[in-house]
Amino acid sequence: MTPAFSQRVTSEEWRSGAERWIGDRLAERAIAPTGPIEQRRVRPWSTQLTVPTTAGTVWFKANCAAMAHEPAVHAALAGIDDDIAAPLAIEADEGWLLTLDAGSTLAGDESPSSDDWRTVMHLAARLQRAVIVHRHVLIAAGLPDHSPSTAGRRFDELVDAFSSLPDEHPSRLDADRRRQLVAARTRLIEAADELGASPLPATFQHGDLHPGNVFAGDTGLRLFDFGDAQWAHALEVLVVPMGIVGRSDDVDWDVVWEAYTDGWNGVASPSEMEPLLAAAELTHAVNRSATWWAAVAEATAAELADWGDAPLGHLLRVLDAA
Repeated sequence: MTPAFSQRVTSEEWRSGAERWIGDRLAERAIAPTGPIEQRRVRPWSTQLTVPTTAGTVWFKANCAAMAHEPAVHAALAGIDDDIAAPLAIEADEGWLLTLDAGSTLAGDESPSSDDWRTVMHLAARLQRAVIVHRHVLIAAGLPDHSPSTAGRRFDELVDAFSSLPDEHPSRLDADRRRQLVAARTRLIEAADELGASPLPATFQHGDLHPGNVFAGDTGLRLFDFGDAQWAHALEVLVVPMGIVGRSDDVDWDVVWEAYTDGWNGVASPSEMEPLLAAAELTHAVNRSATWWAAVAEATAAELADWGDAPLGHLLRVLDAA
């Protein structure tokens, strides 16, 4: 039986190979380690190592098989948008990414301000517009195609997969909730059709745009962590920020909305975009469920106890949005 991802990346054999690769890539850039490599975090979908070096802290990230496309996607984005920091090195076949430390994140000691959110949404919209003509590059790099026209097929696959899980699995879909989801499918397809016919296109969608995935270093704010990213309808990028800002007393949603819609000036007006938000919430629920399903594909039983209910939890948001 193949060991789970978290078991493989904590083995001596894996660590030895990863550290050798890190050392070789640093040497190619005349960067020398100045201390031991530490494994900062292990999750069912990724692990991070840090290396103190003569160039500052260097971060290494390894992804599970289902998210092994992130390094190639990151490198492709950096070649399109200067606001995405280019990796030091990648190993696409392994899902390995090596980057320089870019400072703290917006999820620091203080809550992001309205100005922070304004900048984040400006960056998100600008990136989305910049990559529209580079779809073939990103898809070739492995970015999942979750455009609106694919939502129905993926919904059906997830419903069938969750219905077939053993009773003890946290994302097991029982007969009653399956009937509810099947009944909501018509509205999902209508939402996907609305988005497909809208003036806003499918494009790069970060997938998990929150303060912890935004660097706040000396060079300004920068988006990072593209493991959850997809090629999906542009408006889906607003769903995670909408939930965060909705729970905050410090930031007005209108600030976030205006910053994002300003980024699409000339393509669609805010009045054209606003009615599509409900449709984007529906397709986002399916796409987020698919992402989580991939993320826990190699999880241990103990890890499933912590994160295994997320795939079904996100899919059930279709019921709320419908």
